[in-house]
Amino acid sequence: MMENDIFYRHHLAQTTMFPLGIDIAYASGSYVYDRSGKGYLDMVSGIGVSSLGHQLPEIIEAVKKQLDLHLHVMVYGEFIQQAQINAAKALTSFLPDTLDCVYFVNSGTEAIEAALKLAKRVTGRKKIVSFNGAYHGSTHGALSVSGNEMKKYAFRPLLPNIHFIQLNHYEDLSVIDDSTACVILETIQGDAGIRIPDMAFMIALRSRCNETGTLLILDEIQCGFGRTGRFSAFDHFGIVPDILTLGKALGGGFPIGCVVSSTTHMRLFTSDPPLGHISTFAGHPVVCAAAAAALNYLSEHNIITTVDEKGAYIENRLKVHSVVKEIRRKGLYMAIDMESAEMVNEVVLQARERGLISFWFLSCPASFRLAPPLNIEKKELEIAMDILDEAIFSAIRKV
Repeated sequence: MMENDIFYRHHLAQTTMFPLGIDIAYASGSYVYDRSGKGYLDMVSGIGVSSLGHQLPEIIEAVKKQLDLHLHVMVYGEFIQQAQINAAKALTSFLPDTLDCVYFVNSGTEAIEAALKLAKRVTGRKKIVSFNGAYHGSTHGALSVSGNEMKKYAFRPLLPNIHFIQLNHYEDLSVIDDSTACVILETIQGDAGIRIPDMAFMIALRSRCNETGTLLILDEIQCGFGRTGRFSAFDHFGIVPDILTLGKALGGGFPIGCVVSSTTHMRLFTSDPPLGHISTFAGHPVVCAAAAAALNYLSEHNIITTVDEKGAYIENRLKVHSVVKEIRRKGLYMAIDMESAEMVNEVVLQARERGLISFWFLSCPASFRLAPPLNIEKKELEIAMDILDEAIFSAIRKV
């Protein structure tokens, strides 16, 4: 284990000076296990990826079947591949009729890149409107429409003509005009600390986009796939986007992203210029097989309808603590505000020591996140809340 730790820290690129550093042996259901055999309840679903838990048998079986058929056979779009068709059929069955054409890519951030390009191609415009607090990924385009300057300053210059407005500020909608290609918004802002828009604001945003011929891109890479108690988070607000991006949980544990729009819009990627968006590994058959299995499992089981009840249980258990200042939640997507960043850090670390994985937000240091698997058992939630109670009491003594 020590040898692994040394290699990990010196020969694998790190994204932070202080990684959790758990040496993982295997995972199953709502737990991950280290090499000593210690189990950790995964209460963040691998940051939104393992929303059906780990090693779901239906996903494993689908992947094994596809492995026996073929792996990569051609760059995306050139061959007809049943795995891609199955995944697209399963996905569009959850979506409105206007979102009927799917482009599978390799990650959420690639989906954002493709969505921004598509909006420019459809409208012929260049101006993009995003939101303060936004997080859309780490590539140059995605970073350009993200709001945290501390994550951006070292990589400038980024995309030009990006305008930021404030969530739920109706007067800011005037920034959207007939030169705007698109507005991009996380339907529920994640990294900003689970910021939920007003329904009236979302309706006004949709209306303003319609008035100006602007495309509305909704980013549901984290908040989609049933996380909020509806398959699509936009279902809570009575609107439909022109372009939808998904990722994370969609792959059932495999890396994936996708852009969904109308067939009319998507066809514009084929000409003027041709190959308007291309990707070698996009729609990889093994990944698409996993995605189809995950979507079918979600469809066939009564999971989404239990999400809000589970989220309410967690909220009710946590809000009794005086150091918990606010809980923002939609379904099983939640941020817990505490007295300070130091308190949050201590709670996360104390929970880890006791066998529970929670996590921080990049842009909201006085909050920690919880987003457990949608199919987590009630008894596992009870264990998780007992651990968090202990972690909070211990943090209070230390901070």
